[in-house]
Amino acid sequence: MSASFFEELLNRISGRGRQLLDLSGFGFSHDETIESLSKGLLSGRGEASGVAIALQILNAYKGLDESQKLAYFEFLAHEFSPDTADLAEAARAYINSPNNDTLKKLTRSVESPRLEFLRRLNLAPGATAEIVKMRKDLLDHMKGNPDLAAVDRDFISQLTSWFNRGFLVLQRIDWSTPANILEKIINYEAVHEIRGWDDLRRRLDPADRRCFAYFHPSLVDEPLIFVQVALTRHIPSTISQVLEEERREPKDTPEPTTAVFYSISNCQEGLRGISFGNFLIKHVVEDLTRAIPSLKTFVTLSPIPGFSAWFQRARNSNLLSYLDATELAILDNLTDEAWMEDEELSEALQSIIMNAASHYFLVAKNVNGQPVDPVARFHLGNGARLERINWLGNVSPRGMKEAHGLMVNYRYDLRDIERNHELFAHSGVVAASKSVRSHLRAPSEPKSLVVVENRAPQQTEQ
Repeated sequence: MSASFFEELLNRISGRGRQLLDLSGFGFSHDETIESLSKGLLSGRGEASGVAIALQILNAYKGLDESQKLAYFEFLAHEFSPDTADLAEAARAYINSPNNDTLKKLTRSVESPRLEFLRRLNLAPGATAEIVKMRKDLLDHMKGNPDLAAVDRDFISQLTSWFNRGFLVLQRIDWSTPANILEKIINYEAVHEIRGWDDLRRRLDPADRRCFAYFHPSLVDEPLIFVQVALTRHIPSTISQVLEEERREPKDTPEPTTAVFYSISNCQEGLRGISFGNFLIKHVVEDLTRAIPSLKTFVTLSPIPGFSAWFQRARNSNLLSYLDATELAILDNLTDEAWMEDEELSEALQSIIMNAASHYFLVAKNVNGQPVDPVARFHLGNGARLERINWLGNVSPRGMKEAHGLMVNYRYDLRDIERNHELFAHSGVVAASKSVRSHLRAPSEPKSLVVVENRAPQQTEQ
């Protein structure tokens, strides 16, 4: 049965619910506010009338301006929070008499009424997509409004449940995919801009290219996340080796041995913080392994979006103590990127920046004690190994601005993924190759630095 069948069914239910509301004398007038509608939805009316009220709330929300949306989120924060008096009473009752009945009452008191509100709101036809959009608006209003954090936690809780792995559908995107979805792939690409339809075709149509996306039954024709893959016989060190037509491997080369994940893009801002990428990569690896038995190596070619900003902060804070006076002087006198044309200066900077990059990945930590780089946290948390830092891997204006041209390969060795994941999750251990660790200068290496080297990688033809 198609999604449209269920949407039509829900529309009929909501229509019947509106009739019931009108016949029973409890209908809502056009003057009813979204706040009173929301309270009505949570008051526990019948299933059909609940669907109708939910639909009215969603329609009313669409008509709100930004200030009214903020006011509505503040209403949800203040009116639909757990009752502190009931919670305290339930907690005392459980402490005095811990049994199933008091535990049930305590659990019911702890749960935020917003969770039940969102569950009932999701009864309306097309509600899931509208709630995702609502959460995007909520994120826009979060800054400067700490009271909304609790509302966001409840949105995340429900959306995580609705978008769990069991509901996701993996679909290959190719040149035969409907045009409306291909257009969204162009618009949603967040790593390496797709410059029109011809550029998209170069990424989808050739036999050595793949693209996969996750979809959800409730968001028709809307990809949640997609990954672009290049099939090669080597691990690329620059994005030009992947994207530029003249740098591509000849079409008559032997079967590919390496799958390169060179772009992963989240599509729905309202689902920020809900991870799909870890499932996606592992799912795609499984599919590719079955379809192309010659594939033995799975790596990424990833950006380092925060490196330049971190490097500048480290310079300003005199934290580059592992650089000598000559190297610091080079940095102090560097005014632009003309150094790329100066072979001697470029060579000197390569040593400086690669050394700093190794500290960025292996030493620098955020307040939670994890690597400061968000892409690193993602891949290392998935069980990948930090395989190689690539000098001038991306010399585009964006690549130079964000990472001084660096890119990095993360390697997904199927034999070590679970081990790497467990060590990183529980002990903060960073799986890194000898190549990466070789850039870390001994005098500044702290005793607390913990890294792990996996077994030697399998060799691939260059």
